[in-house]
Amino acid sequence: MTKSEFKDIAKQYLYLDGATGSNLVRAGMPSGVSPEQWILEHPDVMLDLQRQYVAAGTNILYAPTFTANRIKLAEYGLEGQLEDIIRKLTAISRQAAAEALQPVYIAGDLTMTGAQLKPMGNLELEQLITVYKEQIAAMEQAGVDLLVIETMMSLAETRAALIAAKEVCDLPVMVTMTFEADGRTLYGTDAKTAAVVLESLGASAIGVNCSTGPAHMRQIVADMVSCKKNVPIIAKPNAGLPCLDDSGDTCYNMNADEFAEEMKMLVEAGASLLGGCCGTTPEFIRRLHDTFGTGPVPVIKRKADGIRMLSSERQTVEFGLEDGFFIVGERINPTGKKLLQAQLREGNFNKVLQFAEEQEKSGARILDVNMGMSGIDEKAVMLQALDEISMVTNLPLSLDSSHVDVLEAALRHYPGRALVNSVSMEKEKMDILLPLVKKYGAMFILLPLSDKGLPTDIQEKKQIIETVLERAYSLGLQDEDIIVDGLVSTVGASKKAALETLETIRYCREKGLASVCGLSNISFGMPERSYVNTAFLTLAIREGLTMAIANPSQELLVSCALATDMLLNKEEADIRYIEYAGTVAEKRVQKETALQRQMREGVLQKPPNKAAELSSPESETGIRVTIRNSVLKGNRKGIPDQVREALAEGEEPSVLLNEVLLPAINEVGELFDKGKYFLPQLIASGEAMKNAVEILEPLLLRETDSRDKPVVIIATVEGDIHDIGKNLVALMLKNYGFRVIDLGKDVPKEEIIRAARENHAQIIALSALMTTTMRRMKEVIEYAGREGLTAKIMIGGAVITQDYADEIGADGYSADAAEAVKLARRLTGR
Repeated sequence: MTKSEFKDIAKQYLYLDGATGSNLVRAGMPSGVSPEQWILEHPDVMLDLQRQYVAAGTNILYAPTFTANRIKLAEYGLEGQLEDIIRKLTAISRQAAAEALQPVYIAGDLTMTGAQLKPMGNLELEQLITVYKEQIAAMEQAGVDLLVIETMMSLAETRAALIAAKEVCDLPVMVTMTFEADGRTLYGTDAKTAAVVLESLGASAIGVNCSTGPAHMRQIVADMVSCKKNVPIIAKPNAGLPCLDDSGDTCYNMNADEFAEEMKMLVEAGASLLGGCCGTTPEFIRRLHDTFGTGPVPVIKRKADGIRMLSSERQTVEFGLEDGFFIVGERINPTGKKLLQAQLREGNFNKVLQFAEEQEKSGARILDVNMGMSGIDEKAVMLQALDEISMVTNLPLSLDSSHVDVLEAALRHYPGRALVNSVSMEKEKMDILLPLVKKYGAMFILLPLSDKGLPTDIQEKKQIIETVLERAYSLGLQDEDIIVDGLVSTVGASKKAALETLETIRYCREKGLASVCGLSNISFGMPERSYVNTAFLTLAIREGLTMAIANPSQELLVSCALATDMLLNKEEADIRYIEYAGTVAEKRVQKETALQRQMREGVLQKPPNKAAELSSPESETGIRVTIRNSVLKGNRKGIPDQVREALAEGEEPSVLLNEVLLPAINEVGELFDKGKYFLPQLIASGEAMKNAVEILEPLLLRETDSRDKPVVIIATVEGDIHDIGKNLVALMLKNYGFRVIDLGKDVPKEEIIRAARENHAQIIALSALMTTTMRRMKEVIEYAGREGLTAKIMIGGAVITQDYADEIGADGYSADAAEAVKLARRLTGR
C-alpha cells in the first residue's frame, strides 16, 4: 500500500482490531513466556482470534509482531530467529485476512523495546534506529501493507521508529501513544506536542491507544485534532478500567455496548480510525462497526490555517502572523563568551544551562543553540548540549550551526520539532539541508544569501527568497514551515540598511510568511547601540516582524516591543505588557540589597564600605547552593566533586544529607507532583542524588549502622519484563535512606517472599506494567499472608489504580516514584 492509497481509504471510517494479549491469556497463554514463540506453537489460537476480528468488520489487522525486535527477543534467546518469526506471524494474519468479505490490510506492529535511550539509559539513538530497521525490514519482506507503531510512551523512541521506517521503506505508518491520567505520557509529552511532532515527521495517522477507557480519551483526541493538518486520528482505548473477576483473573469494567456508546464522544471529537486495546474482544469491534458504519468521515473544523508550531519533547509553541512579537533567546552561543568557551572545552555545561534558564525566565519562547567554536568536536558537543538543555527547560530549540553535518545530527537527535537556523541559497545549504529539514519534520529560517554572498539590493534579496521558496515547495514544505530572515546589516555602513530590512519584512508579510531578524547588526559601530536596536525593532514590528533573535533580558528592548504590540492592538498585548512591567518592578526590588534598602528608608546614612553596599545577605551562595542546584538540575557528573569540596571545607556528611540533599530531592518531588518536572528530570535528579550519596555513604556508615535502615524488597512481578518505573522507584528510595534490594523483573512470588524473610524487610514493593501480569500482585499478597510475613506491600505500575490496590488487599498504591517515597515513609513511620 502506498501512502496516497492509505490517505484515500482513510477518508471513510476504518476499523482496527481489538486486544491480542488479554485474549491470548484467556486462551491459555501463561505469563513469562515469549508471546511470539507461544503463538507460533499455538497458531490456531491466533488464527481463530484474528478470523473473529475480520468477521466483526476489521479493516486493518495488526500482525502479532508487537515485541518481535532484537532486544525483546534476546530475553528469550530468540534474537537470531527474528526474520523467521516475523514471517510466520505475518502469515497467520494474512491467512485470516484472505477469508474476509471486506478489504483487510495487514499492519506490521512494533512498540518500545524496553531499553532506555541516553541520557536516561544506556542505549544510543543509532542503536535503537538499527533495531527498528531490522524489525521493519523483516515486516516488509513478510508482506505487510503498512506499519503501526503503538503503545509508545517516549516521543524520542517513537521518532526513532518513524525515522527507521522512512529509511527502510515507503509504507504508510500509523502511530499511537499511551497517555497517563494527567494527559501526558510517562515521559511528559502532551497530546498536542505528540501530534505536531509525529505529523511533521511524516506519520500517515496519529492517535492514542491503551491508556484508559473511551471517556477519558476525549480530551487527548480533541487536542490532537486541534493541531493536526491532514492526517486521520486513531482511537484504540481499553475496555474501561481493569479489575479482578471471581476467579482472580484480570477483567475490565465495560461491555461491548457500553464501549461503543462511549466511543461516540471520540468520534465527535474527530477520531475516525477506531479499534480497541486491553480487554476488548471481537464483539467490541462488531459493535463499533454497527454503530458508526462505513460512510465518509465528516470534515472536522480545526484551527485556522497559518498557525506555526514548534515543539520540544514536552511543550508546543504556537504562533501566527497576527500574534504578538516574541524573542528567540540568543545567549547559548560561545561567540565572544570566553567563560562559556572554556567550560565547553572542559565538557562543562553549567553556563549553557544558566543561559537556558535565565532566558526562559525572561520570556524567550524559543532558545537558539549554537556550539560553533574552535577546539571542540562541535557535533558531539551540540548533541550533549541538547540533552542537557532538555533537562532544565521545555522550550523548543532553534538549531544553529554553519555545518550541515552538525545540523543533520542535531535534527536526528532532537526529540521535538526544531527550527533550523538557517538555510540559504548557497548550494550546499539549499540542495542538502532543505531535504533534511523535510525528512525530520523541522521548520527553517530562510536566510537571503547566495554563493555570491550578500545581496546587492532589495531586488536580489527578493529573488533569493523566491528561489529558496520554490525549492522548499518542491519538497513538500509549506509557508507554515518557513521563517524568512530580514538579513539586517549595519546602518553605519549603509544608510538604507534599515529601510531595506523593513521592506523585506513587509514583503514577507504580504506573501503570508513569518519573519525574523537578528537585531544587533543594525547598530554595529554606533554609540549607545541599545537605543538604535530598540527603535529599529519597534519599526520592524509595525511592518509585521514575527520574532527576533535577541537577549530577552534587555528590559528596554522587550518593554518597547510589548508596548508596540499593545499600541497596534494585538490580542492580549495589553495584558502581556502589564505583566512584564510588573516583573520588571519586582526584579528591581530583588536586586536591591538589604543595605541599599536601609539607606533608602533612612535607617543608614551610608554603607560601611563599597563591598558591603554591593553584597546581599539575602542571597545565599557557596557550595551548599551549588550542590542543591545540582540535584535540582540533574548535574550527575559535577555533583561528586562538589560533595568532596564541601567535605574538604568541613561540612559534616549528615548535615549535607539532611540539610542540603534531602531538601533538594524533596523539591524535585514537589515539582514532579505539580507537573513542572517530568520523568527525564526526575531520573536525572535521582541519579545526581545517588552519585552524591555514594560519596557520603562510607562516612555516614561510621555514624549510623546500615542495619537501622528500613529494608525494601522491590521487584517486577512474574511474567512482566518491564522495569523502567521499578528502577526509578528503587533509585528514589535509596536516596531517602532505605536499604533497597532490587530483585529485578519477572520475579516469582516464592523468590520475593524468601528475600523479604531473609532480609527482614519492612516493605515489599511490586511493579507491573501489563494487565496480564497485574494479577500476580494478588498472588504475592496471598502467599505472603500464608507464610506469615508482616511486611507492608505497596504496588504500582501503569495499569494499577488505588481501587485495584484496595481490591487485592495491598497496604498502599503509588502512581509514581515521588509518591512511592512518601508512601514508604508513611508505612515505616519515617
